[in-house]
Amino acid sequence: MNARKSLEGRLKHRAKWLLGFLLLFWVVHILNEFTGRSMNGWGIVPRSWRGLIGIPLSPFIHGSWKHLILNSIPFIALGGLVVARGASVFVELTAFVAVLGGAAVWLLADFFEETTNSHIGASGLIFGYFGFLVARGWYDRSIFAVVVAVFVIVLYGGVIATGLLPTSNGVSWEGHLFGLLAGIMAAKGEKPTP
Repeated sequence: MNARKSLEGRLKHRAKWLLGFLLLFWVVHILNEFTGRSMNGWGIVPRSWRGLIGIPLSPFIHGSWKHLILNSIPFIALGGLVVARGASVFVELTAFVAVLGGAAVWLLADFFEETTNSHIGASGLIFGYFGFLVARGWYDRSIFAVVVAVFVIVLYGGVIATGLLPTSNGVSWEGHLFGLLAGIMAAKGEKPTP
C-alpha cells in the first residue's frame, strides 16, 4: 500500500511540473493577447542585445491561439514521456534545450538575411523532447526506451522532418533544428535507465 501511495505521489509531482509549464504558456498568451501581442517582441532576435532576453522567454510566448494550441498538444504528449523519466529530468532537459537551442538560434538564425525576426514558441522544446526520446532509445537500448523511441518516431516523425526545413514563412525551422540537436546532446549525457 505504501509503495502505491509513493508511486501516486511521484506521478502527481511529475504531472504538476508538466501541467505547470503548460498553464504558464496559456497565462502568458492570455496576457499577450490583452497587451496587443506586445510580448512577441520579447522573443529571440538573432544577434541583437534585445534578443538575448528571448533565450529564456521565447518558449512561453506564442503568436496566436492556433500557434499555442498546435504547440500544446505535442508538448503534453512528448513532455509527458520525458517527465515519466522523472521531474528533474524534465526540468533539466527543458532548461538545457531552451538555453542551448535558444543561444544557437540567437547566434545563427537568419544569418544570411537582414531581418529582425522574433523567434517565439515552445516548438524548440518539443523538437528537443523528440530528439531526447529518440536518442535515449539509442543510448539506453532498453526495451522500454526503444519502444518509446519507435512510438515517438511513428507519432511525430513526419511532422518533425518537415519542421526542419525552411518551407514556411513565419516558422522558425532554426528553432526546431537547434532544439532537436540540443535534445540529442542532452540524451547523450544522461545516465541509462536501469
